[in-house]
Amino acid sequence: MAEVVLKKGEGRSLKAGGLWIYDNEVDRTEGDFKNGDIVDVLDFDGYYLGKGFFNGNSKIRVRMLSRKKGQEIDDEFLLGRVRDAWEYRKRTVDTASCRVIFGEADFLPGLVVDKFSDVLVVQSLALGIDRMKEKILAILTGLMEEDGIRIRGIYERSDAKVRTLEGMERAKGFLTAPFDTQVAIEENGVRYLVDIADGQKTGFFLDQKYNRLAVQRLSRGLRVLDCFTHTGSFALNAGHGGAREVTGVDASEPAVAQARVNAELNGISDRVCFMCADVFDLLPKLAEEGKKYDLVILDPPAFTKSRDSVKGAVKGYREINLRAMKLIESGGYLATCSCSHFMTPELFAQTIGQAAHSVHKRLRQVEYRTQAPDHPILWAAEESYYLKFYIFQVCDEK
Repeated sequence: MAEVVLKKGEGRSLKAGGLWIYDNEVDRTEGDFKNGDIVDVLDFDGYYLGKGFFNGNSKIRVRMLSRKKGQEIDDEFLLGRVRDAWEYRKRTVDTASCRVIFGEADFLPGLVVDKFSDVLVVQSLALGIDRMKEKILAILTGLMEEDGIRIRGIYERSDAKVRTLEGMERAKGFLTAPFDTQVAIEENGVRYLVDIADGQKTGFFLDQKYNRLAVQRLSRGLRVLDCFTHTGSFALNAGHGGAREVTGVDASEPAVAQARVNAELNGISDRVCFMCADVFDLLPKLAEEGKKYDLVILDPPAFTKSRDSVKGAVKGYREINLRAMKLIESGGYLATCSCSHFMTPELFAQTIGQAAHSVHKRLRQVEYRTQAPDHPILWAAEESYYLKFYIFQVCDEK
């Protein structure tokens, strides 16, 4: 077995429970191995720390698999990991559609598997796990079949840019016999057609499942503006919850077209409409026109994907929250979120507070939420905690 030896004083994140070892933490490598192989990890003094996948092409030099000395990474090991992931979902979420494997948080680093009804979508982002993905998927479909769930097809969406940082080519396509990639699902009583081939990431953002439900419960009788609506999920939940009028906005025409189809699918096109526009341009125009809403929803894409761009992201989050608050009737509601783990909970809260202060609004927190439990937050693996979601009542200063 090849070995990776850490520098003295390094590996602090690993020793605290994390799963990544960066290139600048490694002192030396010993033995015969190639990228993607499993290596033992030792501290500078020879103390055994575990084993994981090595990749010399990646800044994440080792992704840990196990801390147990002598643990074989064999079929029995993979069965245990996959069974644990599936049993956890059965206990914690509605599994009709859910994330079944969430990479490092399920101790299967670099692998994501989403279940949309009777279809699986897989995203493999690390070289070592990529070699095991077919075996893992076979184990997973077997476990589901034991529970009476027959998976009719698997589609791969390993087309993210991050694969190139691992020295891997992007991959996309069927891993089984071809099937219709417009997949019908139902979540919170709302129906969708999910485009698993060409939708963002794996086709649908499952992490907001229960945040959408919170909006659904709040929306009865309200006039709602849903910004960055994508394929309409928050807007549709508001409509399903009895909102009087809902407008969804997104800059992507294909996403808006899909949102309109989803509204028709739910029979609420008379109350839920969509428009293609840039939210940053639209919000000040709506304010100039004197438009007011009872609930504004902000679900933007990540404004920062690195620590270097956090300052610009703060400016963006402050601006959209400020603009949104101007549109809300006093006593109305704001649902706002960030999906970047570089935008820390403390910084996000501070930014929202600054926006409220700038427009002389008082915020009463209704609730704070994170990602759904099928996207578990693994403590000490900070990258697994990324979604922050607030609902506030927005009041004029009194």
